[in-house]
Amino acid sequence: MSFGGKLEGDDEIVGEINMVPMIDIMLVLLIIFIVTVPAVTQSVKVDLPRAEATRAASEPVTVALSVTADGAVHWNKERIDEPELLRRLGEAAGRSPQPEFSLHGDRTVPYERVARVMAALQRSGLRQLAFVIEPER
Repeated sequence: MSFGGKLEGDDEIVGEINMVPMIDIMLVLLIIFIVTVPAVTQSVKVDLPRAEATRAASEPVTVALSVTADGAVHWNKERIDEPELLRRLGEAAGRSPQPEFSLHGDRTVPYERVARVMAALQRSGLRQLAFVIEPER
């Protein structure tokens, strides 16, 4: 249905944009915004409790565990063997707060070696482990 005085039997393509549906959509959006904005800006006055923020007595210690391409484990750049790793992990698990561990695995190292280090961390009772990766460019 077209307004413009043309005959109905005319099969010409209309080159005009019908603005009525766009105006309807804009009016609906305007009504939605008019209704929702007061609900967002109104709030209940509440007297919140006040507390002083205190810094932690000590910053958490971060330990970097690296598994190199040859399968060797490094504790903060110091090469250690598996018994020494287990001893240090047990010692770290007894600390309060527990240190955070970041695990750096070489791209070519077999996953099994990295999984062994992860399992040792879990058996020791340590809870904070982060994987360090290099993002693709």
